[in-house]
Amino acid sequence: MTGDRPLLGILLMLGFCILAPMGDSIAKLLGGTIPVLQLVAIRFAIQAGVLVPMIWLSARTLAMPPRLLALTALRTVLHILGIGAMFLSLRYLPLADAVAIAFVMPFIMLLLGRFVLGEEVGPRRLGACIVGFAGTLMVVQPSFAAVGLPALLPVVVALVFALFMLVTRQIAKAADPIALQAVSGIMATGILFPLLALGGATTWPGLAPVLPGPVDWILLAALGLLGTVAHLLMTWSLRFAPAATLAPMQYLEIPVATVIGWLVFRDFPNDLALAGIVLTVAAGLYVIARERAVSRATALAQQP
Repeated sequence: MTGDRPLLGILLMLGFCILAPMGDSIAKLLGGTIPVLQLVAIRFAIQAGVLVPMIWLSARTLAMPPRLLALTALRTVLHILGIGAMFLSLRYLPLADAVAIAFVMPFIMLLLGRFVLGEEVGPRRLGACIVGFAGTLMVVQPSFAAVGLPALLPVVVALVFALFMLVTRQIAKAADPIALQAVSGIMATGILFPLLALGGATTWPGLAPVLPGPVDWILLAALGLLGTVAHLLMTWSLRFAPAATLAPMQYLEIPVATVIGWLVFRDFPNDLALAGIVLTVAAGLYVIARERAVSRATALAQQP
């Protein structure tokens, strides 16, 4: 049985929160020399190259029912868009700021539930959303003053990954994590490499691939491996623990990104951005706490 081992799910999500910012820092290092499309394509190609042999060696199958395959294709497209927007944002923003702004995602998910899915959302949670957005604006403001509209790219990341998480929750318990990530890697590679070839043939700015140097190849390999393992851990965590239990853990990405950003790039959020990060995290944790309280109250009301 899955879903009844919360400690394991928490540890897996903790691994994701450590590895994901490490991968983002490598993308930031490479962003000055390697086009974003090429970064994303190589990242998914490594994912497929690592996981497809694991499928074969472990006697798993890549076959999926039609509905699951369609959801996996949608998840793959969202994954491509989300990672691409994140990698692009890291060309302009400090690592911690980009990650913190992207954590407007829980508020977007709550609002999607309210206005798209028709879920009941009380005034306190809506109020927390407003506070969280205000905190996000405090993080965005210094970056927006410095770089303009690219400072909003992490908001795009948040919107895309909110949809990505909704799809992942639909399929996490039905799909084997390794097979899911392998199929996603194959699909993404099939989408992205023809675009790279087209970019090379047309020399469109930002699409034409470049020849990486020896150090770049090492960093690209690390980027692909970290991304593959991190998202495996995230998918596994959702099999062993409910999303409400795991959601608070995801905020650990922000302090991890802050430490890595300072160690690698000597970037540290200014006072306004730091205050915004604290406000965003506090509002997000409040939303999560209210979600859990409402779920418990609903479950008690439904008991005979």
